[in-house]
Amino acid sequence: MKAPRRIALFGAESTGKTTLAQRLAAHFGEPWAPEYVREFWDRRGGVVGAGDLETIARGQIAAEEEAAARARRVLFCDTELLTNVLWADLLFPGACAAWVRAEADRRARGYALYLLCDTDIPFAPDPQRCFPDPAGREKCRRLWRGALASRGLPQVELHGNEAEREKTAIAAVTAVLAG
Repeated sequence: MKAPRRIALFGAESTGKTTLAQRLAAHFGEPWAPEYVREFWDRRGGVVGAGDLETIARGQIAAEEEAAARARRVLFCDTELLTNVLWADLLFPGACAAWVRAEADRRARGYALYLLCDTDIPFAPDPQRCFPDPAGREKCRRLWRGALASRGLPQVELHGNEAEREKTAIAAVTAVLAG
């Protein structure tokens, strides 16, 4: 059996990744892998430190692999390990383990497509989010875009409201599945 194509929802916080992952999964009748750190954050009462980075990375990998085992054609990943590395570098400089970086780069090459969600939608406050101001959002937008560009990873950038993003994403995923 052919392995499912993996599609990563990618971008700064509060750019609609979770909503879009759920909608794409429903549209294509396939599973989606949630962002593990949300569950970890909730279980820990919002206390997350540098010492938790490897646990979070392992949890993200496990969540994705569990969803991949249920997928037939495609899997939608609300986030992925490269995002974990970007957040580790932003929040805990120098604390990201070498194996997490290496695994993030290795796994990144296995995604059929990255759907890069732009920051052109309003910021939705959430206790887990930390860059609500325009300068912080722009910094994150540049970091996420640069992570894809520097690795030469396949991407489609999503702009506009939820409906516009969903329409562009469906067309991009359909093209990946046809290829």
